[in-house]
Amino acid sequence: MATPQRSSRYQPVHEGDQRLVYHWTTILNIFQIPVIVPLLLVSTVLVAGFMVMAESPPPTKSHLKFSTVSGYFMQDESSTDPDTFDFVSSNFGLISRAYDSDPDQDPEKQKSQWDRFGHHVDQLNHDSDQGTNYRVLFMGRHGEGYHNVAEQYYGTKAWDCHWSLLDGDGNTTWVDARLTSKGESQARTAHDAFKTQLENGLPAPQSFYVSPLNRCLATASLTFNGLGISGAEPFRPVIKELLRETIGLHTCDMRSSKSTIEEEYPLYRFEPGFADEDPLFDADLRESNSARDNRLRDWLFDVLGHDKNTFISLTAHSGAITSLLKVLGHRQFPLQTGGVIPVLVKVEKVKGPAPVMEVDPPTTAPECEASI
Repeated sequence: MATPQRSSRYQPVHEGDQRLVYHWTTILNIFQIPVIVPLLLVSTVLVAGFMVMAESPPPTKSHLKFSTVSGYFMQDESSTDPDTFDFVSSNFGLISRAYDSDPDQDPEKQKSQWDRFGHHVDQLNHDSDQGTNYRVLFMGRHGEGYHNVAEQYYGTKAWDCHWSLLDGDGNTTWVDARLTSKGESQARTAHDAFKTQLENGLPAPQSFYVSPLNRCLATASLTFNGLGISGAEPFRPVIKELLRETIGLHTCDMRSSKSTIEEEYPLYRFEPGFADEDPLFDADLRESNSARDNRLRDWLFDVLGHDKNTFISLTAHSGAITSLLKVLGHRQFPLQTGGVIPVLVKVEKVKGPAPVMEVDPPTTAPECEASI
C-alpha cells in the first residue's frame, strides 16, 4: 500500500497576516517620478504624498454575518425528523404557505409555490438595505461511495482506527472514494427531483460549486447535466478546495491531482490557485470538527462575498454540510447520501472583524480494540 504523503494543513487566513510594505521605488513609481530627478523635488513630492495618505481615513473593517431564515422549509423546523425526511416527495421540503409578496405577484392565485417563493426572495432583496441580502443555498450530499459501504461493513470503530487509514481491503479501493452503483442511482434520483421541481417553478441555481473529491464531482455531473438550466449547459461547476470533507487520516478524503480531475472532468473549472497535488491532506492527523467549521465559514466568506447570485448550488459531504449548517445558525440536519436541502440565508455586512472561532487541534487515529 502506498503511504499518503504528509503535507501542510489548512490554516485560516486572519486579517493582519498581510502587511503593506512601502518601498522607496514603489512610492516613486506611484507618483511617476524618474529616479534621476533632483532630490529636493523628490522630497517635496514624497512629503505631499504622505500628507494625502495621512488625511485619508483608514479603511473600515467589516465582515459577513450569516443566519438561517426559518419558516420556509420543513428541514428548518424541529418537528421534521431528518431520518425520515424525503426531499423528493416533499418538494425539497418547501412549506406550502402564503407570502406577503403574493398580492402583487399573484393576485389571482395561479402561481406555483416555487414561483411565489422565488418572487418572495427577490422581493426580500429588493427591500433590503445596502448591506443585507438573501441567498438560497441548495446543499447536496454526494451519493453513496465505496468508503460508506466499507464503514458500514466493518463498523465505525474499526473503520476509524484501522480500515480508513488503508487504501482498501483487497476487494475494494476507497482512496478518493468513487460512487457505488447505488450512489450513482441516488444522484440520478436527485437529477429527476430537480427536473420535476424546475418544471414546477423552482428558481434554478445560478452558480454551481463542488468539492474536489471524486464522489462529489460525479454526483454533481449526474445530478445537473442535461437539466437545460440556462447558463449551465454544458455543466461547468467551480471546484473549491475548502468545500471538501474533514481533512486528514482517512484515505477516502485525500483528493486526486488536478491533472487527474481535469482528465476525467475536462469542462469543470478550478478556482484560482488550485494546486496540482493535494496540499491539505495529512496522513497522521485529522482535522477537528471546530477547525472544519472555521474552514467552511471561510468558504462562505469567499463565495458569498464575491458571488452576487441569489440561488447557489453546492455539492459536498456530510461533514462539510454539517459545518455549513452550524455556521449558518441552522439546526442539525444530517443528510442521507444523495440528499438535497435548500436553505434560505440572510447575509449581513457588519462593522468590525469577524469573531474568532475557537479551534481544537487535530487528532491522531484512535487505538484499535484487541478484537479488531
